[in-house]
Amino acid sequence: MKYYKWTVSLAVASLACAAQAEEKVNSVMTALSATTLSGYVDTSAQWNFGTGNAHLPEYKFGGPSKADGFNLDVVQLRIEKPLSEETWAAGYRVDLWAGPDANVLGTQSILASGTGDFAVRQAYVLLRAPLENGLDFKLGVFDSIIGYESVESPSNPNYTRSYGHSIEPQTHTGLLISYRFNDLIRASAGIANTIGPVINERAQGPNLSPNGETKAESSKTYMGSIELTAPETMGFLARSTFYAGIVNGFSSSYGENQTSWYVGTTIATPIDKLRLGASFDALDVHHLGGETWSVAGYATCQCTDKLSLHCRAEYLRDRGDQKFFVTDTDLNPTGSTNPDRVLALTATVQYDLWQNVVSRLELRWDHSLSGSETWGGKHDDSDPTLKNQWMLAANVIYKF
Repeated sequence: MKYYKWTVSLAVASLACAAQAEEKVNSVMTALSATTLSGYVDTSAQWNFGTGNAHLPEYKFGGPSKADGFNLDVVQLRIEKPLSEETWAAGYRVDLWAGPDANVLGTQSILASGTGDFAVRQAYVLLRAPLENGLDFKLGVFDSIIGYESVESPSNPNYTRSYGHSIEPQTHTGLLISYRFNDLIRASAGIANTIGPVINERAQGPNLSPNGETKAESSKTYMGSIELTAPETMGFLARSTFYAGIVNGFSSSYGENQTSWYVGTTIATPIDKLRLGASFDALDVHHLGGETWSVAGYATCQCTDKLSLHCRAEYLRDRGDQKFFVTDTDLNPTGSTNPDRVLALTATVQYDLWQNVVSRLELRWDHSLSGSETWGGKHDDSDPTLKNQWMLAANVIYKF
């Protein structure tokens, strides 16, 4: 059979193109094979006892918008490629939020024109350098390094958040370096643009400062933490953890630098199914005076494979000019209705009846220790009438 040269050339070129295309497809499939997709859908139903719930205890992801009704809290979608065991490993993580809680997250960038029930919770590149046990880097937008509770609801022992969680920094845009010295000691240090959470915000502006004050272009936020784990030789206390951290930098909410301290511990007990925890959070807004701090205790009992009980007791102190929570102050960025001293008790029953579903029932009591009536009242701007606020909530989360 006779072939023309151009026919043979065309056939060879076609085979080469097909091989290259197949190689590219295989390369893409190899990259995607290490990528995971996960997330959750968070829903709730909440009943605040009594009538007139215009003024409620102010803690993050709570408030009148969720009272006395059914709620979609948030949908989280995670796309992730974790670090492998390679010497020079690389990966990434993206957490996207959709729903009402995305507006509370507050991570919309300085260029955003509106919230629209959507937010980027985290988005960072992961890198590892082969320095002894491995030096890990996060570059991008990441959760704050301090806090007993997580922004991620299914990871918390209770449905509602604590006051301590509410005064902590939440999200930073910057660089975080972590190093594990051994199985017992781990440390982190980082630098970010601001305290956050606004993505790509700068201390020198543009920013969201209420008084328009800015800092020098060299102004940055610095953070550090250390985590200690009890060795197996400590008996029943083995695997207990102690954590301490600090974050210091510019806060556009106040137009001032602020410092946040955190100390927390999780303690194993002689009872295998019982674990205890404690946390201390403090916020200092520079040059304003006053104090805002919270101390909380936690208890968790894993009664059966499906049933667990979780309790939290917390005391909040908020006084002086900075007043993160208290109402009627020009410097209060939240417009809160809390008194300057609060006792809060929370009890949560979790029973995982369905696979991949977190289902829990929670009773919460917030009590004003300042003697003032700060809660209750109608939505027509009537004065609050209550020193106590009771809330019963059901929370159902599907994790995928």
